[in-house]
Amino acid sequence: MNGSEKIMKMLMALLQGSVTTLEVFFLTLLFSLPLAAVICAGRMSKNKVLSSFIKFVLMIVRGTPLMLQIICVYFIPATLFSIKFNRFVAAIVALSINYACYFAEIYRAGFESIPHGQYEACKVLGYTNVQTFFHIICPQVIKRIVPPMGNEVMTLVKDTALVKVISVIELLSLAEKHSNALVSIVPLFIAGLFYLVMNGIVSFGFNKLERKLSYYK
Repeated sequence: MNGSEKIMKMLMALLQGSVTTLEVFFLTLLFSLPLAAVICAGRMSKNKVLSSFIKFVLMIVRGTPLMLQIICVYFIPATLFSIKFNRFVAAIVALSINYACYFAEIYRAGFESIPHGQYEACKVLGYTNVQTFFHIICPQVIKRIVPPMGNEVMTLVKDTALVKVISVIELLSLAEKHSNALVSIVPLFIAGLFYLVMNGIVSFGFNKLERKLSYYK
């Protein structure tokens, strides 16, 4: 196999790894965004027991390394209950729970940033709770949480590389494999470019969304 064939083989492998990376990314967002809303509701609940329990869970998830959480989700069910997760499923579960906790706190910060007087004004104007939530509060909350959400989503693109700890074959693990085989850092450099492109797309999308929401005061 000549040099050009090796390069083409490497590029095709990295592209395939990018597909897995994107699958992990989109599935994590698909599950973590709605789960974050549930966690946020529990965290803001007037029920002290529920609120305290959610706060405790958030402290554990946000206070321990994501890599450790991925390992625990994959190995602990198999060790304690003889339930063996598929590696890919375990990765998605761990990432979804982790990011749902971070997103939940961003949601909460957004809601708590809205002055209480706005709720009272809506009541005076005769708005129902549903109308107040969807027409007055939500547009403002969404505008305020877009920047921090953008940062977290960009971090998620890079954190997909951590799933290699349970041998899920994605972009970075393939880059490392080809880097060792070729005794070269070129595959790692190319993988870095792939991550940069993906994060560039995410950044562009959030910047565009932020501009569209700029008319909300």
